[in-house]
Amino acid sequence: DLAMVLAMHINKKPKHGGSVFGRQKLWRERIDADNRLMMNYFAQIPIYPESYFRRRFRISIKLFKHIAEKLTSHDRVFQQRRNVVGELGHSTFQKVTAALRMLTYGILVDLADDHLAMGESQAIMCVKRFAVGVVQVFDPEYLRAPNAEDASRLLEMNKARGFPGMLGSIDCMHWSWKNCSKAWHGQF
Repeated sequence: DLAMVLAMHINKKPKHGGSVFGRQKLWRERIDADNRLMMNYFAQIPIYPESYFRRRFRISIKLFKHIAEKLTSHDRVFQQRRNVVGELGHSTFQKVTAALRMLTYGILVDLADDHLAMGESQAIMCVKRFAVGVVQVFDPEYLRAPNAEDASRLLEMNKARGFPGMLGSIDCMHWSWKNCSKAWHGQF
């Protein structure tokens, strides 16, 4: 009987999501990690000032919240929901934070687990859905070719910076770097 049950289980197609037979359940304390994240940056009086958030995330808190709000209304993956046993899942801010940090800094999935209590599959899914969602939500307004109004605004802005006639950014490809380290030698 046991052999037949095991054979049935082995031959069964794997289901999408949920627990995997034989895999250990880790109690990651998602809620505590979410509370820490909220206290660090999003509380009424956060532990870290907004300048730290801007340095660490490369965007303002206002823009972060705007992106999170738009993604939450676009894709239900970014909504905080309960799982089948009633446990509260990761918050919207945890999911967006994991995706942004992995994309911005190329951090490993293990760091998302350490800081945000998020497993590998969840973190990777957040990154994929974040990338697709950002393109779908923001493409019409922000990820498009500049129109005449945009071009004139960019030209004026760059003229004020001392780069008249420049539409994009400078890549500094042809500038010499006198204190260039040996590891980067020849690249600049």
